[in-house]
Amino acid sequence: MEEKNQVNNVGNKLSEDQLKIAREKKLSAGVSAFLMGTLGVHKFALGYKKEGYITLGITLGTLFLASLFTWTIAFIEGIIYLTKSDEDFYNTYIKGHKGWF
Repeated sequence: MEEKNQVNNVGNKLSEDQLKIAREKKLSAGVSAFLMGTLGVHKFALGYKKEGYITLGITLGTLFLASLFTWTIAFIEGIIYLTKSDEDFYNTYIKGHKGWF
């Protein structure tokens, strides 16, 4: 899906408003992935309710026994979010709605 979004946006620059949205969501999702990722907060910050509830359900359903697993996934996702350019982040996670990694 990411490749499709990049092909569709070749030559099209994002507006300042779109870049501002991407910066704000990228920062909030990245930081919340590091701090509260085991509860799926970073997914909710992006508006991904289904993925957020899945992460939260795994953590709470196993009485936090799987929290190391969910935090590891969130940590990796936080790194991915924060290292993407604003344009790539917008195309992948805001416009493309890529739920996992």
